Amino acid sequence: MSGKVNEQELVDYIVSRTNADPESIQLVLKHAESFINNATADAKGEVDIDSDELVDYVLARPDVKLDELTVETILESEMDYLMEKGLAGYID
Repeated sequence: MSGKVNEQELVDYIVSRTNADPESIQLVLKHAESFINNATADAKGEVDIDSDELVDYVLARPDVKLDELTVETILESEMDYLMEKGLAGYID
């Protein structure tokens, strides 16, 4: 994640929307960050992340004990937070 993101504020935001525990949220975000950092950028320097692949990757980590819906909700909430802060967006 970028240095512009207040990690505690992000976790608090996700907790308020998912009721997941902060440790689980941080674990999901850590694995998601690893997946994104290993993604290949296109010619424009943009990275296109398939949300289903990201969820599958996170769920495949042996230390993640959450169900698919919870992981999806955490990642969607993270994206909502980043979009509200102007730090991310969707490519049409």
